[in-house]
Amino acid sequence: MSIFSRTDTETATFTGTAVTPELAALTGDYTIDPAHSTIGFVARHAMVTNVKGSFQDFTGTLHLDGADPSRSTASLDVVMDSIETGNADRDRHLKSADFFKADEFPTMTFRSTKAEALGGDDYRITGDLTILGTTRPLTIDLEFNGAAKDPFGNERVGFEGKAQILRSEWGLTWNAALETGGVLVSDKIKLSFDISAIRNA
Repeated sequence: MSIFSRTDTETATFTGTAVTPELAALTGDYTIDPAHSTIGFVARHAMVTNVKGSFQDFTGTLHLDGADPSRSTASLDVVMDSIETGNADRDRHLKSADFFKADEFPTMTFRSTKAEALGGDDYRITGDLTILGTTRPLTIDLEFNGAAKDPFGNERVGFEGKAQILRSEWGLTWNAALETGGVLVSDKIKLSFDISAIRNA
């Protein structure tokens, strides 16, 4: 996911991005820290405002490859019953058969298939997103926020990501018509990712 291409022991370039030995040294396997990460979404409600939500229970892993960008990978599993939007009735509706059918399809998954460096701190990862048993491609634009060792000795990397989907393409088609025209819930959903991951020992 953090993608660096090295052609010698000192520096390298990939799509115009200089790679220092320090960046190349980030190569390794990482586990996403859910206590310091957020997976969120935004939907338009009643054509006039945005409703924001997030998932509270998820697990994920990253493999960062500093020598070959194409070998960097990401995997994410999200528990659908953990959805929160700040309204208990709305959360129950989202978990119901009208939307996520959380009892029948308890998890949403993402498995990367391609990773790219775009220049600077910008990256892109493409993969398979599975919701309600339907798998379709998803592309996430990422910004690398840096790497640091925390006070407990953990080596961390951070990313911010964004993407958008049409929920109907995954079978999420429930809606209600408005008297003034339009529908209650937008088809377009904006996704956001704030990821902190810890390097595996």
